[in-house]
Amino acid sequence: MIKKVGLTACIGMLALSAACSSNNAPSSPGTSDTPEQSQSTLETAGNGKKVKLSYWTGDRHDQDYIKEVVQKFNETNADNIEVELVVKTDDFNQAIDLAFASGQAPDIIRVKENTIQPWVKKGYLEPIDSYLTDDFKQKFPVIPDYNEIDGKLYSLPNYGSTLRLVYNKDLFDKAGIVSPPTTLAEMVQTAKKLTEAGKAEGAYGFALNFKSPQSAIFRSARVIAEASGYGGLGYDFKTARFDWSGYKAIIEAFKQMVDEGSTLPGMESLDIDPLRAQFAEGKIGMYISFSSEPGVYQNQFPAKIEWAAAPVPTIDGKVAGKTSLLGGQWLSISAQSKNKEAAWKFMQYMYGDDILKSYQEKGFGLSMVPAISASAGKPAIKGIEGFMPTENDGTWPLDPTSAIKVEGIMAPDAFFKYMLSGGDLDAIIQDLDKRYNDALDKAIAAGEVKAEPKPDFDSMKLK
Repeated sequence: MIKKVGLTACIGMLALSAACSSNNAPSSPGTSDTPEQSQSTLETAGNGKKVKLSYWTGDRHDQDYIKEVVQKFNETNADNIEVELVVKTDDFNQAIDLAFASGQAPDIIRVKENTIQPWVKKGYLEPIDSYLTDDFKQKFPVIPDYNEIDGKLYSLPNYGSTLRLVYNKDLFDKAGIVSPPTTLAEMVQTAKKLTEAGKAEGAYGFALNFKSPQSAIFRSARVIAEASGYGGLGYDFKTARFDWSGYKAIIEAFKQMVDEGSTLPGMESLDIDPLRAQFAEGKIGMYISFSSEPGVYQNQFPAKIEWAAAPVPTIDGKVAGKTSLLGGQWLSISAQSKNKEAAWKFMQYMYGDDILKSYQEKGFGLSMVPAISASAGKPAIKGIEGFMPTENDGTWPLDPTSAIKVEGIMAPDAFFKYMLSGGDLDAIIQDLDKRYNDALDKAIAAGEVKAEPKPDFDSMKLK
């Protein structure tokens, strides 16, 4: 069973303070636009009734495959368990907060590197240590702060994602551009040439999904900053302080592309899937995104163009830091689930070798489980070669960004506002540094965060 859900209703008293929004994505047959019935039904297999579980995910690139494996579980498991897959189309994190606040939380939740720690602190997730056998412990590498938090395990790894510059080879050829840019200056010039070559047909040089500035900035400026030797989320591990100055040249380059008309008109309201649809039609020359893109252009939006992926440009063309290999967690059990044993049985199934191997081989992600990466075949999918991990990719330690409460406008929104309206970027960065560090100091004083300087930190040494 599958649902595709938009956040169309606010729950309980939260409706007084949270604005309700409607998602206009078309519903599939048998789907619903409300999270009703999402909490597990308190039934047991012993009385002959099904144990009904709900599994929520914000991932869309793999939903057809996950739907198939969930259906197979429902048809073959011997424990009379039925799992309902709910694919949230928008506002996944807010939907999780509302679901827990109303007592309607799902049983199994897709977690990510920027959600697992906050959700553990909110009490949303159940430790899974007691369920793990020695074989499971040996098979899955534990990554502190990503799987294990304060000595307890909450999730196990499946796949990681690299970040690359995705580019339209046909438009590059039309513009007479031989290779993708390696510096910010080249990126700006390339975007301009691509726009000049394609504008008559409605194609532009560059785009990002700025409907969510956080998503857009952290899938683009973040990785450029990392490759240039800076902390991708503004945090300097050497000093244990926030320092957004590494973003200055990047945001200036983004603004120059906007000012020169080299970016897709209307990208301020563009979500990632509409952006992908435009790229598949040949309307975008370049953008930056994850290694899930090959699967998207094979299954979700079949590409009508020749395209490829390349390392992102750096500020000056020199690689001074490793870029994030994002991942390290996948599924977690809800602390509110009334059927945690059944939820673990489903997790065991999902973490089976066949499913994890197929996940990589179908191009949905690159396995971070050594036993799987050693035995799974290279994804047989067009475009994946540009996303395969290299010596310049690595797993960064977790910074405190997701654990602090910053007052005022957040960095991605401040940078996007500057890109559209201008202003004093130095002053904007100074203001961000002060507010982020004030928030960090408060979190440290409250015992919510530990932040210690690491003077010898070198991202080029990350594994």
